[in-house]
Amino acid sequence: MRRVVAVLAAFAAITGCNSSQSDADRAETAREFPRPYRPVSALGAYEVSTEDQRDNLGEAEVVMDLARIGAGTTVADIGAGEGYYTVRLAERVGMKGRVLAVDIDPGAIQRLGQRIERERLDNVSIKLGAPDDPRLPANSFDRIFLVHMYHEVGEPYAFLWRLRPALRPGGQVVVVDIDRSTDQHGLPPALLFCEFQAVGFRLVEFVRKPELKGYYAQFEVIGERPEPAAIKPCNTAKGKTGAQ
Repeated sequence: MRRVVAVLAAFAAITGCNSSQSDADRAETAREFPRPYRPVSALGAYEVSTEDQRDNLGEAEVVMDLARIGAGTTVADIGAGEGYYTVRLAERVGMKGRVLAVDIDPGAIQRLGQRIERERLDNVSIKLGAPDDPRLPANSFDRIFLVHMYHEVGEPYAFLWRLRPALRPGGQVVVVDIDRSTDQHGLPPALLFCEFQAVGFRLVEFVRKPELKGYYAQFEVIGERPEPAAIKPCNTAKGKTGAQ
C-alpha cells in the first residue's frame, strides 16, 4: 500500500510540475483560463493606414454610426494607440459623454496623453492596460471598441472575461478586424464568434464594409459569466470548441 501511495504522490508531483512548465510562458494572472489554440500577431507590427487615408474612406464615421455612438455615450477605446478613434469618439460623444483610451504600451499612452492635452479633449481619460486585462471600471461603458487589435490579444479568454463586467446594462462590444489568419493581423469571423461565445457574449450584428477593409461585429452579454475553468477554448479557425 505504501508503495502505491508513493507512486501516486510521485505521479502527482510530476503532473503538477509538467502543468507548471506548460504555463511557464503565460502570465500568472492568465493561468486559470484556457490557453487559446491560435497564433497571435506581433504587437504594433502592422498599421492599417494613415489617419488621412482612413478618413478618406470614412472608416470612423461608418463604425461610429453602426455602433450608434451619439452625444452622451460612454466609450472605452481599447488598444487606442495614437488615438485615431479616441479623438473622433470624443468629438462624437460631446461633453456629456466620456471616452477612456486604454493601451498596454506606455510609450503610446504618453504620446496619446500629449495629443489629448494638445487638442484639449477634456472628455477623454487614458489608462495603461495589461495584455490579459483592460483594467476597466465595472458597470461604466455603453460601448467598448476593439478596433484592429483583438488579434493581438494573446489571452483572449482572460481578456474578455475581465472586460465583460465593465459594460453597463445594454452595453455592447464592437470589434473591427480583417478576415484572415491571426498571425497575419486578422481574425476569421467564426473564430471571433466562438471566443466571444465561450465567455458569455452573443453576436447581435455582423457586416462587411469596404470602408473598413474588413468586417464589423457587435456583441452583447448573455447569461452569467462562466467560471474560468468552465470556459471551453476554440481549437480551430472555424470556431469549434474543444468539446465539439
